[in-house]
Amino acid sequence: MAKVGYSARDIDDDTTVRAMGRELPISPKKAVELCRALRGKSVEDAKAYLERVIAMEQPVPMKRYKTMIAHKRGVGPGRFPVKVARHVLMVLQSAEENAGYKGLDVESMRIKVIAAHKGAILKGTMPRAQGRATAWNQDTVNLEVVLEEVG
Repeated sequence: MAKVGYSARDIDDDTTVRAMGRELPISPKKAVELCRALRGKSVEDAKAYLERVIAMEQPVPMKRYKTMIAHKRGVGPGRFPVKVARHVLMVLQSAEENAGYKGLDVESMRIKVIAAHKGAILKGTMPRAQGRATAWNQDTVNLEVVLEEVG
């Protein structure tokens, strides 16, 4: 397995914190779209947004992966990626706890970098008729979050 690192290299360690979720069993496409929706938000706003997505009250706009996706009122093509939102919320809370451990002001943190990268593929097979088998693989995602203190 290759070593997984952060894509954000030039960051100030005194005002930023990082967290990473490795090989999360979620959809890479939906993770990319949710990360795009969260980038630049404050931590409190992002957590509230994720809670609304989990409760299926607010859809995530689909900008790139939008073929055959129904429109949602006020958003355009959108979906409710509940499983992805739960995992992103866990990683975001981990980054927030890291900020508290470092002694930074948790209330004034915003998301500087949030990115979803394809992880390892967990191989699997599904039995088929007449002794055959089909690949039934599970995609994974490496999710990175970098928070910075504002002000």
